[in-house]
Amino acid sequence: MNLGFIGTGKIAYSVIIGICKSKIKFKKIIISERNKKIAKTLKRKFKKIIISKNNQEIINKCDWIFLSVTPTVGEKIIKDLKFKSSHTIISFISTITLSQLKKSIKVKANIVRAIPLPPISLKKGPVPICPPNPKVKKFFNQLGTTVEIKNEKSSINFWSTSGMMAPFYELLRVMTDWLVKRGVKRDNAQKYITSLFLALSQDAVVNSKEGLKYLVKESQTPKGLNEQGVKELTKAGFYKSLEKTLNSIHKRLDK
Repeated sequence: MNLGFIGTGKIAYSVIIGICKSKIKFKKIIISERNKKIAKTLKRKFKKIIISKNNQEIINKCDWIFLSVTPTVGEKIIKDLKFKSSHTIISFISTITLSQLKKSIKVKANIVRAIPLPPISLKKGPVPICPPNPKVKKFFNQLGTTVEIKNEKSSINFWSTSGMMAPFYELLRVMTDWLVKRGVKRDNAQKYITSLFLALSQDAVVNSKEGLKYLVKESQTPKGLNEQGVKELTKAGFYKSLEKTLNSIHKRLDK
């Protein structure tokens, strides 16, 4: 089968890298040149990639279509494209709902919303999909871990938490810069911080059967450094601010 990508931003780039490194069988990946730099980089990396100047041409030549443009661009272009009922259409667009997609696409194709994140290029991380679809599930299970969501309202919760990716990286940056200001070489500081949080995440996956509250409690000792960290961040409103931000993102999506 041929895979087509409308839009070539960071997410599309990551998904395509993951596909090309996986055992997924496909003939060609046809991509738009919306981001010419990324498109050319992908074409240089992989022989099976073709760049198209025309979005309709991508749709005409492909079996699976991935919509990976911004909401603003999606609202403008999707309604003018001609899809087939035989298409499987996977949308990465955060604020365009299934009902809106169906209205714009016009034909009764298989339409699925998915939430891939950049680690998909490493074939890691969860990929929520809505509604459940066996073929799409099998596809993304080769790129990470598919999470099937029956209710689109519930999928908004997952979209909301995906908005914490950049804030997480910002947290790593702040801690790295803090070490650098105190004389640690940047390479060593960044390696330490990223390795620390990778190890903590892996530990949480393995040892969170009793709940994350258990890990929070177990990682603190009376008058210890972690107890101080939790208390001071709580007092500063860090965790409440995090929840407030998630609520704000959720409100934006739940329209």
